[in-house]
Amino acid sequence: MFKAILIEKDEAGYRAGLREIDEAQLPEGDVTVDVAYSTLNYKDGLAITGKGPVVRKFPMVPGIDIAGTVRESRHHDYKAGDRVVLNGWSVGETHWGGLAQVARLKGDWLVPLPEALTPRQAMAIGTAGYTAMLCVIALERHGVTPDKGEVVVTGAAGGVGSTAVALLSRLGYTVVAVSGRPEEADYLRRLGAAEVLDRATFSDPGRPLARERWAGAVDVVGSHTLANVCAAMKYRGVVTACGLAQGMDLPASVAPFILRGVSLLGIDSVMCPRPERIEAWNRLVHDLDPVKLEAITEEIGLTEAVATAERLMSGRVRGRVVVDVHR
Repeated sequence: MFKAILIEKDEAGYRAGLREIDEAQLPEGDVTVDVAYSTLNYKDGLAITGKGPVVRKFPMVPGIDIAGTVRESRHHDYKAGDRVVLNGWSVGETHWGGLAQVARLKGDWLVPLPEALTPRQAMAIGTAGYTAMLCVIALERHGVTPDKGEVVVTGAAGGVGSTAVALLSRLGYTVVAVSGRPEEADYLRRLGAAEVLDRATFSDPGRPLARERWAGAVDVVGSHTLANVCAAMKYRGVVTACGLAQGMDLPASVAPFILRGVSLLGIDSVMCPRPERIEAWNRLVHDLDPVKLEAITEEIGLTEAVATAERLMSGRVRGRVVVDVHR
């Protein structure tokens, strides 16, 4: 038996809670992992609270992030005792995830946990940090260097945004953070933001083209915010889009793309190929300040996950939430 958060949906309704589960109920997979830590991401919050159609199979153990040690393996790349990490692959949506003490997974979904990171640090980074790193790598590959100008990060007080601010500032970029939480301004400046702007100036409909300001952007918000970011990009500026906190729509004009040569890059962390995952994790070891990582991290126990998911969805969580699945 092991403990897990279980989401159920039946004639009694939609509910999530801490349960004792028999290991015989674990799904198919060729690697069994003893989970050390997981995380609570925005997608997990949607799943646990039922505020978004994330879960596509019931019952479901949520948790899109896993760090732990291989207990048993029939996969050629892994053996008992190996430290591994998992992000995405629809885990927590269609396959039981990491908010549990044990997980059975496909070995192809795993990557080795870098030697320099503890499982807790890996989950402090989690999908949010790994996604932020993918955004930074994409900006670099498309020619956005620190000397080109300011980089704007929307949703900056969240997990992806906080990590992006910390990464970009460490790499020498001038970072402007956008947040709807003015009380987090000092926190964002400590992470390295040179300026903090109110999201209200981005979240309403704007002009097709605005004054050129941004050389690069990391957007986790979508909708009008993303449209306004695109409108204010410099010539040949680059926008990386990885979220939809404001909405899935994009009420934008083609003007920034055909008149300024702006590039809009979609960043997907869920199905990202393994070599790119490994590159991102290796970069995170060197490019993310461990002191700043700890500053953006809150740790909870598995028993607190459901209540914290409610807090997350009401905008009362900043940075990253690490879940110790053994308390």
